[in-house]
Amino acid sequence: MITTHAAASRFKSVVAIGPILRRSSTTVNSSNKRPSIAPKPSIDIKHIRDNPDLYTQTCIDRNYLTQKENPQRIIQLFQAWKQSQIDAGNVRQQNNFIQARLKILAAEPGIAIEERDELLLIAKTLKIKLYEASSSETKLNEEIESLAAELPNLTSQATPIGKEPRILGYVNERPNVSTTVNHVDVGTDLDLLDFAGAATTSGWGWYFLKNEGALLEHALIQYAINVATKHGFSVVSPPSMVYSHIASACGFQPRDQGGEQQSYTVAQPEKWKQSEAEYEGKPELTMAGTAEIPFAGMKASTTMKETALPLKIVGASRCYRAEAGARGVDTKGLYRVHEFTKVEMFAWTSKGKEVAAFDSMLAVQKEILQSLGLHCRILEMPTTDLGASAVRKIDIEAFFPSRRFKDEGYGEVTSASICTDYQTRRLNTRLKLASTSQTKTEFPSTVNGTALAVPRVLAALLENGWDEEEKTVKIPDVLHHWMHGIKIIKRKPS
Repeated sequence: MITTHAAASRFKSVVAIGPILRRSSTTVNSSNKRPSIAPKPSIDIKHIRDNPDLYTQTCIDRNYLTQKENPQRIIQLFQAWKQSQIDAGNVRQQNNFIQARLKILAAEPGIAIEERDELLLIAKTLKIKLYEASSSETKLNEEIESLAAELPNLTSQATPIGKEPRILGYVNERPNVSTTVNHVDVGTDLDLLDFAGAATTSGWGWYFLKNEGALLEHALIQYAINVATKHGFSVVSPPSMVYSHIASACGFQPRDQGGEQQSYTVAQPEKWKQSEAEYEGKPELTMAGTAEIPFAGMKASTTMKETALPLKIVGASRCYRAEAGARGVDTKGLYRVHEFTKVEMFAWTSKGKEVAAFDSMLAVQKEILQSLGLHCRILEMPTTDLGASAVRKIDIEAFFPSRRFKDEGYGEVTSASICTDYQTRRLNTRLKLASTSQTKTEFPSTVNGTALAVPRVLAALLENGWDEEEKTVKIPDVLHHWMHGIKIIKRKPS
């Protein structure tokens, strides 16, 4: 029989210990709390712990300097979590011993009352300690997941390290242009563009497309979708408004690494913000900067069948970018805007089969730009130009006469990226393998690419198709089918 003094001595250390874990000074921002309806991410944190130097170097190469300490911080937090598990296990073992002793004493009423009272007090203390340990471990896990989610994807060996891209090739011959004609002047002269009216209604960075300019937009959309479908893409029309947590899971944050605002967030009534319970049912909404976001989110929290892959889709949508860039000659007019139409390609593939989908998208891009008669260069983009989700990115830049004195006249018109399982892990998009049991799943890869971004391509067509003597713009042959018989854009009668 254990006396009161012996019982107290045996568990003195338990009663005396403070909280088993204290939350670290780096806390998860409560304003970024994941809504209950959001997909539960499954980031490979073990791979980060096993390869901290790889992830740190990736952050440095990609200029994610504020995240370069995350891998080591994750290791520290994981060690604290393991120690918590050990400490909590010891407390649980001691609590089990006390409960067993109390059961024996309960069978002997009137005997060792003082000991029983002492053990009940200790048991109550142990219960509090176990609750605190469980709560602390949950918070530690949340912080580890938050730090892991901030890390960019790893980088392909094909990607140049640093800031300089590698030229892979060209599309069409470079035109021998001596003028620096600007699409703004051409569009205004031919009554195709109205920036003044848009500035009045919406501000700088918006525009009206008019007459043949508006027809050109629709013609470009139809042509791009037509080419993509010939390459095996199915057509989908996505929403332009998405939950902010979906955009974040795809690698798009409200602000970039330089702190510039990138996206438009839909304002919410104050009463939603004041009530935590009510807010949980109404997650924040964001205007999508690209259809890549709703396309990726379309399969969130679902399990795909391997036999259905690759699943390749294409669709047109309005896109919204809060940061349209600094004003200047090189960003004048349609080159940088807040709202535009873009035809986007997206694909889910099995692990290791991303390149085939990637090449398919590049083939669509090259076919479109070549048939439009635009001279372009193809670039393997460097580490500092990759988005958070991409392991590899190829851009195609078209020649703009108005930009002859900047970047040799080239400006980006398309982009294609391989994202491996970065997005699907964060969106909980799983893949049922055809060769395994019913319960075995993994995460598919995603690939995305621009089929055609209307404003820049339209601007390039106006500048490259401009005839200074005739004051006209020739429309590429491949667009005639959608231009109501118009082949040349001329000045309107006064």
